[in-house]
Amino acid sequence: MQGAYHKHSLMAESLGAQSIEVRTSEDLAKINGLIIPGGESTVMSKLLTRNRLIEPLRRRALEGMPVFGTCAGMILLAKEVDNFNLPIPGLMDISVHRNAYGRQLESFEAAFTVKGIGEEPVTGIFIRAPKITGYGAGVEVLAEYEDVPVLVRENNFLASSFHPELTGDPRIHALFLSMIS
Repeated sequence: MQGAYHKHSLMAESLGAQSIEVRTSEDLAKINGLIIPGGESTVMSKLLTRNRLIEPLRRRALEGMPVFGTCAGMILLAKEVDNFNLPIPGLMDISVHRNAYGRQLESFEAAFTVKGIGEEPVTGIFIRAPKITGYGAGVEVLAEYEDVPVLVRENNFLASSFHPELTGDPRIHALFLSMIS
């Protein structure tokens, strides 16, 4: 509904996956995994609410459907978000602070290694990115930037502070697709 969903779709399709846009609960029922893109978390929460998708999404995710949230998508997955009082699915045992890496003009790229995908660094693009401020014992940190988690996994959930869809490097998407059985 918002964000760089088309870039995620192209990345998934380049790895052999089929992709559809999810705008209704009927669309949600057709899929085996969901990528929640970056964008504006306030707008995304309002769209999820208006389209009555929060509860169906929560239900499917708790039944085991893999969900990957990038940037604003990570905010929607977090159980706790600083200064944010709108409804969200809140599925991952992480706490986040919105826009913690700065404003749009302070966007940046950074290289870091990701556990489980090889030694070659990944480039992360951080655009008004959220910062993980805490996480539970069941959350696995897959990558850090300046000693702060930027890619985490908990059961069937994957979340990143950065935008992997904007780099052309398919490894993060391949990791997510491997979570879909």
